[in-house]
Amino acid sequence: MSENFTFGNGDRVRVRTATPPGHCRTPTYLRGHIGVVEAQVGHFRYPEELAYGKDGLPKRALYRVRFAQRSLWPAYPGPAVDTVAADLFEPWLERSQE
Repeated sequence: MSENFTFGNGDRVRVRTATPPGHCRTPTYLRGHIGVVEAQVGHFRYPEELAYGKDGLPKRALYRVRFAQRSLWPAYPGPAVDTVAADLFEPWLERSQE
């Protein structure tokens, strides 16, 4: 994989809803939700393969994605401007059409 990024800052992305067996670093509460790419963090060995003793290559793009708390938890009692940020690897993201 080249050191390119598929998504840029400000892009709206949806977290895939996959439920693979075994080790997975993508939080369940984020799956299916739309967020905005805040930063391109870099390229790193893929931890979902490292967990099984593999080399984690090729390196994968990692993004910091920000989500509105109320989009994750509709009954969230805090201010509407509150957000959650998560670092997510590219295989878990897809471009949002919404």
